Amino acid sequence: MPLRHLLLGLAVVVVWGTNFVVIRVALDSLPPLAFAALRFTLAFLPAALFIRRPRVRWRDLAAYGVLIGAGQFGLLFIAMDGLISPGLASLVVQSQVFFTIALAMAFHGERVKSVQVIALVMATAGIGVIVAHGGGAATPFGLALVVAAALSWAGGNHVAKASGVSDMLAFVVWSSMFAVPPLVLAAVALEGWQPIVSAIARATPATWGAVVWQSVGNSLFGYAAWGWLLARHPAATITPLAMLVPVFGMGASALLLGEPLPAWKLGAGALVLGGLALNILWPLRGRIAWRRGAGA
Repeated sequence: MPLRHLLLGLAVVVVWGTNFVVIRVALDSLPPLAFAALRFTLAFLPAALFIRRPRVRWRDLAAYGVLIGAGQFGLLFIAMDGLISPGLASLVVQSQVFFTIALAMAFHGERVKSVQVIALVMATAGIGVIVAHGGGAATPFGLALVVAAALSWAGGNHVAKASGVSDMLAFVVWSSMFAVPPLVLAAVALEGWQPIVSAIARATPATWGAVVWQSVGNSLFGYAAWGWLLARHPAATITPLAMLVPVFGMGASALLLGEPLPAWKLGAGALVLGGLALNILWPLRGRIAWRRGAGA
């Protein structure tokens, strides 16, 4: 892979990792569901005026929008509004990898391998460490919300794969239209119209910058660049870079927000990331061995 392609991939994971700090900044001013509604509104418009709707079924766009918008980010934002720290949220939400595998088994008949079981046990043990030592960094309800967000993310992955979409950027843009209505309804019902209006009126430039970063940086740039790389390189070359997302998430939270990194948190991170690494990298052993044998 050329160096400039590697740097682009690293730029994406830096954006996705530091995004958890950006979320925390916005939540200091905006209610979580209202923030999510603004994020997906700006992800849809004005981009939809310039990007053609992908050739997929409307119901796939709707399902993805609801799962990713209301499910993944709605629940994640609620959890990060005082129920879990940004660094731990960036780590726990990566459990979506294992939910994605479970959905592939249920709907596509894929069989789980022994290595994947070991990887799941490692990641689960890491989340167990967080439950045992979370304290002020994570409440049980906050952890449950982030795990539910990860499940919604996995559901979105399943919908996208089943849809056969080839242009992920267009898919994200047009599906965002369906994320907005449930988020707005939930925000008005749970947060109240007047508090939302007051919060938006008091929003600072930093708050609006965080909203734009979520919409343009995290959604549009992130997915466009990631899709561009996947179109030019094997998935096995690009996908492992995603394991750096929680590394940047925890690092940025420590540097910019002063989130402490005690030994138990580093140990939990090592278990979760170790499970992710085992799940993603182990299948590459056979391919590398086969290539070496073929070249011999």
